Amino acid sequence: MSADDVVLKRTETVLLAELSGIAAGYGPQDIGPVITPPYEELCRRLAACGMTPSGPGLAYCEDAPDAGEFPDGQRGGGGSGSGQGAGGRQGGGEAIVVHAGFVIAPEALAKAAPGTAVDGTSRTPTPVPVLGFDVVTLPGLDLAATVVHRGPMSRIMPTAQNLAHWIDANGYRSAGYARELSLECPEDQEKWVTEIQEPVVGRGSDRPA
Repeated sequence: MSADDVVLKRTETVLLAELSGIAAGYGPQDIGPVITPPYEELCRRLAACGMTPSGPGLAYCEDAPDAGEFPDGQRGGGGSGSGQGAGGRQGGGEAIVVHAGFVIAPEALAKAAPGTAVDGTSRTPTPVPVLGFDVVTLPGLDLAATVVHRGPMSRIMPTAQNLAHWIDANGYRSAGYARELSLECPEDQEKWVTEIQEPVVGRGSDRPA
């Protein structure tokens, strides 16, 4: 990965349909094994209610709340977490919530579940029992160091580590967990294209206009 491969930018706020769960840590050994089931289940549930994603898949992580809030280790109707632990806080031993989502259109949500109210100012997912998944307005990142990974997620760590080195070498620091935006995910994983979006803080003059 060269310096030209990294792009600093803002990311857009999106409306997500998601399933989520608890992983023991942020390392790929904790998150990797559960990357596929939530997306497959979410696709099934979206299709069952006549909804089609309006954008790509997006995986993100956050610190886990007290274990008592999720007694079965899952949220969103029984889905598992997603993501591969790319970038950000790598390899930590603390439990995290992993979210597997697809971008959806507000109009599609209103048609499938009339009257559903989603707080556009809160990152707390809103359960929609009639649909079997959560819905959340995920704020965009003010400044993200992004890079495109090509190939299966099992090989994403070198890309993520190179991005971390670029961030350090260019005077920035990570401001949270990286997000993973699935740009292309055909059946052949060798053809997968994923954008890692790591929130950063640093030199204000380099913020995108």
